[in-house]
Amino acid sequence: MASIYHPPVKRSVEIAGHKTSISLEPLFWDRLRDAAAHEGVPINALVARIDAERIGAETPPGLAGAIRLWLAAQAG
Repeated sequence: MASIYHPPVKRSVEIAGHKTSISLEPLFWDRLRDAAAHEGVPINALVARIDAERIGAETPPGLAGAIRLWLAAQAG
């Protein structure tokens, strides 16, 4: 098993037709991929949904932080 203590990895995703880069630790990329597969949607679609939810928050976090928080909420 790879170490969970790995620096963030930058990857590109597409949200509403626009490419953006997100830096997440490999653990979070793995969990995001698993969550998308579980819901039967592409990662881009799941990230777009998380992005829309975070924008609607009273004090929206950055996108990478929102993804981490969303994943943590799903685990709990």
